[in-house]
Amino acid sequence: MYAIIEDSGTQIKVSQGDVIKVALREMPTGTASLTFDRVLVVGGLDGEAPAKVGSPLLAGAKVTADVLGEGKNDRVVIRKFRRRKNYRRHRGHRQDFIKVKITGIEA
Repeated sequence: MYAIIEDSGTQIKVSQGDVIKVALREMPTGTASLTFDRVLVVGGLDGEAPAKVGSPLLAGAKVTADVLGEGKNDRVVIRKFRRRKNYRRHRGHRQDFIKVKITGIEA
């Protein structure tokens, strides 16, 4: 079974057991699990069951996940350069994330 969830403006296709990275958010200390209630599609793999599609969200569907930890993505380097103008800019960015493991999908 798979689901497509929406989190922080991104759509992510997940199935049970997947480990994904989602945007960092404010959580109480010691939080062990997350629930994603913005589910767009739920369906079976290989044509087992027809997919349920929401418009835009599926009512009553949710995806649960265990929190594995926090981290930072790889560095993204931004360089700006204009020839013969002595104009050079160099900047880097590392986005924070939470690593989660999908434990359940409910339609």
